[in-house]
Amino acid sequence: MITSLKQLDLNAQYTYADYLTWQFQERVELLHGKIREMSAPNRVHQGISLNLSRLFANALWKSPCKVYAAPFDVRLTPFSQVKNTAVITVVQPDLCVICDPAKLDDKGCIGAPDLAIEILSPGNSKTEMKDKFDLYEEAGVLEYWIVFPGERSVQIFNLNEEGRYIGLQPNIESDIVTTPIIPGREVDLKDVFNV
Repeated sequence: MITSLKQLDLNAQYTYADYLTWQFQERVELLHGKIREMSAPNRVHQGISLNLSRLFANALWKSPCKVYAAPFDVRLTPFSQVKNTAVITVVQPDLCVICDPAKLDDKGCIGAPDLAIEILSPGNSKTEMKDKFDLYEEAGVLEYWIVFPGERSVQIFNLNEEGRYIGLQPNIESDIVTTPIIPGREVDLKDVFNV
């Protein structure tokens, strides 16, 4: 039984089946089979996450779309590959919206969420900015938000017809943003950054 992250070879490749057997307290993700340890979020990060969760949960109340906040496992793999041994990417977005109930099971989500939001923290900027950008694009996540707490801004990327992200103009605290995931709903970024 694996009860400590120190028992694992951080250079080895693992699957979701391996991940399910681990019994340690540290939060980790698998990025193409490689372990990435997650840092504990700070107060500002958690405040922004709570504000976004509240805004999206209220907007989607009684909708087929569901909102989930970390820790929540998202297995990024083609939906047909449901065997745990085939899954080598497991992420925990700070917030995600899933509109297809067939992608949800008792362990989380299998397949691409419609929307993934990552809130940058010291030490995780490279992963969110590059590695997860590539993973979410490759998996077909329709919309990806990167939240910059220090700058009080949000960068939004939408997937185009060719399966590539198109970045929109950066949004600052005084802006109001919308998402095609929730038609007609406006998100006032002052409310998001009010922590």
